[in-house]
Amino acid sequence: MRSFKGILMLIITNLLVFATLAITGNILISFVLPAFGIDLRGSVATSQFAWAMVFGFGGAFISLWMSKPMAKRMYRMQQVTEPSTPKEKLVYNTVKELSEKAGIKMPEVWVYWDDAPNAFATGPTRNNAMVAVSSGLAMAMTDDELKSVLAHEMGHVDNGDMVATTLLQGLMNTFVYFLAGMIARLVASAGSRDGEMNTMLYFVVDMVLQILFSILASIVVMWHSRHREFKADAYAARAYGANNMIRALQKIEVLAHQAQPVEEEEASMLAPKDALATMKIHGKASGLMHLFASHPSTEARIEALRRL
Repeated sequence: MRSFKGILMLIITNLLVFATLAITGNILISFVLPAFGIDLRGSVATSQFAWAMVFGFGGAFISLWMSKPMAKRMYRMQQVTEPSTPKEKLVYNTVKELSEKAGIKMPEVWVYWDDAPNAFATGPTRNNAMVAVSSGLAMAMTDDELKSVLAHEMGHVDNGDMVATTLLQGLMNTFVYFLAGMIARLVASAGSRDGEMNTMLYFVVDMVLQILFSILASIVVMWHSRHREFKADAYAARAYGANNMIRALQKIEVLAHQAQPVEEEEASMLAPKDALATMKIHGKASGLMHLFASHPSTEARIEALRRL
């Protein structure tokens, strides 16, 4: 039931985003820019690039803006404002301590009920973020290990990883839309004596190229994602020591192998990929699939921590 609601919510959200960006793009290109002497209506290439930017960056930033509400709807969550249990106090006080040390507004602290060991940070800005911890993680970790995982997530917040990822995703989206559209237009117009474009051919070629270019673009985005995980690990090591973070990663690796595959598949299906890309602590891939992994292997992360 949760899967169906999550999928339905994502479909409705995407439709609303598309309608919003379409209206915004029309107003921008047809009215706002001409008022400043910038008329893109007569130039196909320039106009198409402007549309690509509207949808590329617009979609990425709307996803970022909605990241906190989406995360709260994905899981059965409870915000911690007045911690009562020892674990709640540890989580709350650790986030508070780290935010004060970083000089940023304290993120919202949430816990959610899930046996899988996980934690994540998300939010549109460093001063408007949230940190969430699963019950499975809180119960499995020692205090020092849990503090290290929280420091890792606070590293994402303090480093501005959500915004950086959104900017990169927006740039990649822009080039995907623009290049796919331009090539599709050339293909659909080739061989036409009267200069008319084959509309059906255009849409087919455009969609195929968008898929292919999106796969290539995701390699760049995932490389950035893996890079920021190393930085967040280093942040945790500076806060509470590399050994605590190493022990936490080793324990998560063991617990992740014990998790049910169905639960992992459901969670990955519901998680938005842009703004919530910091969600999964654990990630593993081999061969070419490593290029599409959002997280480095546990072995690589531990090796980097030991080098610190």
